[in-house]
Amino acid sequence: VQLQAYGGGLVQAGGSLRLSCAASGFIFDDYSIAWYRQAPGKEREFVAGISWRGGSTTYADSVKGRFTISRDNAKDMVFLQMNSLRPEDTAVYYCAASRTSIATMARDDYSYWGRGTELTVSS
Repeated sequence: VQLQAYGGGLVQAGGSLRLSCAASGFIFDDYSIAWYRQAPGKEREFVAGISWRGGSTTYADSVKGRFTISRDNAKDMVFLQMNSLRPEDTAVYYCAASRTSIATMARDDYSYWGRGTELTVSS
């Protein structure tokens, strides 16, 4: 099982970036997928999640209206489009897979985690 997040980088405040997560080694369509992030000195927090067929999405209040999660089950990929970025979005971003049909915010529901990709938003 592998989840690989990529696409992070350095962006100015107000800018946009799209993160990608490539999955392999499990039946992708049977899993909901979420993005989490962890800023220095802080706990890992839920950012956005998408159900196994893509029909349902969930967002943390801090990113609602700015971030959009999507998935391509034909390619076993999940994306996070991030707009209007803020310095407080700076973190390492992780993708995770849960056997639940709808993405939850509970970390314990996610059995597979990938290595993160780092995003830095400069002011």
